Amino acid sequence: MARPTTTPNPKTDGTRRRFDATFKQEAVALGKRIGFRQAAQDLGVSEGNLRQWTAAVAARGSQAFAPLAQRTDVDAQLRRLQEEVRVLRMERDILKKAAAYFAKENA
Repeated sequence: MARPTTTPNPKTDGTRRRFDATFKQEAVALGKRIGFRQAAQDLGVSEGNLRQWTAAVAARGSQAFAPLAQRTDVDAQLRRLQEEVRVLRMERDILKKAAAYFAKENA
């Protein structure tokens, strides 16, 4: 399993550990397998972090720990597709109403 890196943290005048995506994914898998409390103790991370990582995986799947630029691209594409679906549904509803109007008019 990958080890965390440390970087200076100016807010606390200490160091802050950073975990790469591979470490987080493996930690989540371990937490699901043996339990979050035990996995957190074994890995030396807080149980809260492990649960947050698990929630991120549940919400975003494989994109949970992707670099921000990749997540932004996926989010933008999702918003674009959701808007397209909204427009297509609106057009479909208009066509349904028009078909009903013309069917009633010809009857």
